[in-house]
Order: sequence, then structure tokens, then C-alpha cells
Amino acid sequence: MHLEIITPDRKVFTGEATSVTFPGSEGQFQVLNDHAPLVSTLARGPVTIATGSGTETFTVDGGVVEVLNNRVLVLAEAVIAA
Repeated sequence: MHLEIITPDRKVFTGEATSVTFPGSEGQFQVLNDHAPLVSTLARGPVTIATGSGTETFTVDGGVVEVLNNRVLVLAEAVIAA
């Protein structure tokens, strides 16, 4: 699936992912290929991206995620440096 993580300042990540784990405001959840359409708010916490070459983690400070037709768009308030 195609994933984009965007903040008001910049595009943080764009690329293909096999799974993504999010810090939802009601608890952690994971999105895989062919996931049902979804819109959710995000709490502060780690977004873990699994790709064919490994994993990558970004810490977001809240935001919104939309999943539709194997495209995942994250509109993050901010991405906190590790």
C-alpha cells in the first residue's frame, strides 16, 4: 500500500509499506494491504512502518489518518525528532 505522512511544514514520508501501526486516540491499531476504508484520529505516539527492507518509526504529536483503496494518508500535527 502507498503511505504518505505529511505535517503542515513538510512531507515526512512517502513510499510503499506492508503494514503500518498507529497510536489511535482510542488505542493502537494496525493497517495492512486491502484494509477497509477508515478515518481515525491519532494520539501522540509512534507510527511504525514495515516495508520490504525493514521498519521505520516516527513519533507523531496527534493528527488524522485516512485509509482508502490501499492508500494511507497521515496528516500529523507534528513529527517529533527522536
